[in-house]
Amino acid sequence: MAHIDLGLDETRFPGINGPLRYRPETGKPLLDLAEALLRGPHPLSEGERELIAAYVSWLNECDYCGNSHAAFAAAQLEDGATVVDLVRAGLDAAPVSAKLRALLRIAAAVQASGRGVTRDLVAAARAEGATDLEVHDTVLIAAAFCMYNRYVDGLGTFAPTDPQAYANAADRITRHGYHS
Repeated sequence: MAHIDLGLDETRFPGINGPLRYRPETGKPLLDLAEALLRGPHPLSEGERELIAAYVSWLNECDYCGNSHAAFAAAQLEDGATVVDLVRAGLDAAPVSAKLRALLRIAAAVQASGRGVTRDLVAAARAEGATDLEVHDTVLIAAAFCMYNRYVDGLGTFAPTDPQAYANAADRITRHGYHS
């Protein structure tokens, strides 16, 4: 049970969904941000951006967000579940592009401390073909997910243990977006 009464059935609105409904005046801008960062037009695929969100959430040990965005990434990447599992097991050996690996390293640096993003990390990403937009949005996705993770865990919201709950959410998100 969440630390505060969200006024709804947590099993029906797990994780961030309950708090977003509890305060729709703050929930809508948070959903708008997620929609723009993870689903809007971009040189990185939706699956790649979801993988960045999942990676940061894993580093933050946020079960709900890690499982959710891993499912969203898996649903949108070629060989999705395998790629997601291998990234989670170890970035260095994961079957992702060198560019995405460099961007995930930037995301990890943001998760630890924004000041952890160095010129060398950015140069390494650029050397693999990352654009300034991709670096910018990786930093913003990582920073936003640090906030989302702390929002979910700070309120002690319910995280399902059944993988099917995340698969169902992935189907909804990939078809209708974050405002569904």
